[in-house]
Amino acid sequence: MRKYRKYTPEFKVQAVELALESGNVSKTARDLDIGESTLFKWVNSYKDENAATGRSLSPADAARVKELEKDNARLKRENEFLKKAAAFFAKSLA
Repeated sequence: MRKYRKYTPEFKVQAVELALESGNVSKTARDLDIGESTLFKWVNSYKDENAATGRSLSPADAARVKELEKDNARLKRENEFLKKAAAFFAKSLA
C-alpha cells in the first residue's frame, strides 16, 4: 500500500516561493525532499490562480487573501444570523 505524505498549506506556499525565487523547480523539489511533479503541480496551480484573478501576489499573500475571504464570508453569515435574532427578540418583546 502506498503512503501519501500530507503537506500543510504553509509548507506548500513556502515551497512555491522558493521554487519561484530560485527559478529551478526541480532543484527546489530535491532540496525539500518532495516529488518534482508535486512541486510543479503546486507552482502551476499558483500561476493559474494568479492569472485567472489578475493578481500578482506572492504565494504567501495569495494564501492570506484566501484565508481572509473565508473569514469575511463566515462573519457575514454570523452578522445576518444576529440581525435575524435581534429582530425576533425585538418582535417578541413588543
